Amino acid sequence: MSQEKANEVRSTHLPEHGPLDENGREILLSLKNVDITFGKGDAAVRAVQNATFDIYKGETFSLVGESGSGKTTVGRAVIRVNPLAGGEILYKGVRISGKIPRALDREVIRNIQMVFQDPAASLNERATVDYIISEGLYNFHLFKDEADRVKKVETMIEEVGLLPEHLTRYPHEFSGGQRQRIGIARAMVMEPELVVADEPISALDVSIRAQVLNLMKKFQEEKGITYLFIAHDLSVVRFISDRIGVIYKGRIVEVAEAEELFNYPLHPYTHSLISAIPIPDPELEKNKVLFTYDPSIHDYSEDKPDFVCIGHNHYVYGNKKEIEQYKAIRNSNIPVKPVKIADPNDPKTQQNQRREETEANSEEFLIHPTHDTGSIWYKILSFLLPILGLIAAAVFKHFHHTRNQKACFRGAIAGLIVLGVIVILFLLLLVLAVI
Repeated sequence: MSQEKANEVRSTHLPEHGPLDENGREILLSLKNVDITFGKGDAAVRAVQNATFDIYKGETFSLVGESGSGKTTVGRAVIRVNPLAGGEILYKGVRISGKIPRALDREVIRNIQMVFQDPAASLNERATVDYIISEGLYNFHLFKDEADRVKKVETMIEEVGLLPEHLTRYPHEFSGGQRQRIGIARAMVMEPELVVADEPISALDVSIRAQVLNLMKKFQEEKGITYLFIAHDLSVVRFISDRIGVIYKGRIVEVAEAEELFNYPLHPYTHSLISAIPIPDPELEKNKVLFTYDPSIHDYSEDKPDFVCIGHNHYVYGNKKEIEQYKAIRNSNIPVKPVKIADPNDPKTQQNQRREETEANSEEFLIHPTHDTGSIWYKILSFLLPILGLIAAAVFKHFHHTRNQKACFRGAIAGLIVLGVIVILFLLLLVLAVI
């Protein structure tokens, strides 16, 4: 039996410290060539493929990408909910993926907690806040006696900005931000080393997001907690992350420090995500030219891609030709401008704006019901029955059937004019007959 296998067999408990990298930083979590597949046979879906990255102790590592890219799948694999089809996950140098001893499994659960995206769905609606926060303490016997448990729960509920009297209430009695605070309290009372935060602020109002982020930052500073922060909004993660990993269709395409990634977004997909960040200035946002990522620009038929470090602790996915281009861009030390603002006086820009307006008008027309045709029959009927035509025009106007409304109105007006002329002629003939 090899030394590695022997160590793996003996690893029934987590060591006090994880391995160190070449710079002396402690590696808390490592994903090595992780594959996650759902289903079997022809119906199998490869949700994550060859995901590789490290998370250092005490840092916030953000995993970003569009919806369905595999972010949550990776997070759930870290907490051992999603099984791996390939690769391995190491915590403090010990493999925690696959089948592991029961004692090690309990230590992993104790040390790795998760804050979920939807606070309403993640909390037991039939349990009090006191029980929700205490559940982990009960399962792992993390208190000496009942007085110690109560003290821990009350201290934690106050640390997240709630009051001890809230412990007797149920989740449905709280707002979304308060429920998320309860979810954070449930995780933090276990005193974990790593917290997987699965889009913890996406379901909250903008005014509440900063409060939750500040709360998580406070726990990190006070308790040295490490975060795997999952999000789809790059504008948020820029200011809270130490390093950022970008995932596209289950594959990690770029990993770098936060400012490094925003200054040098090398992979085209990263470029497109940054260009999509809204600009607070309405005029600039109006003239912003979006960069759209097209996967067909990559030709991997012969020159196979790999996940490579190009220096500056910056990793990019690409083939040899692309990697050389990325290195040249990075070594130039000229920041990449992912956002381009078009000149409003440029004829091409004006032409594009007119095209967009035309398309918008077309889309607005398409949302009207298919029977809103402005048919000649509405005009004829309104001409013959002008009063009913006016009523029909009012009805069509109410339901935004613009063309039908105009047809009925014009027909009714023409009918009323003709009817008026006939009445006047009849009166003139009547007067002449009397005379």
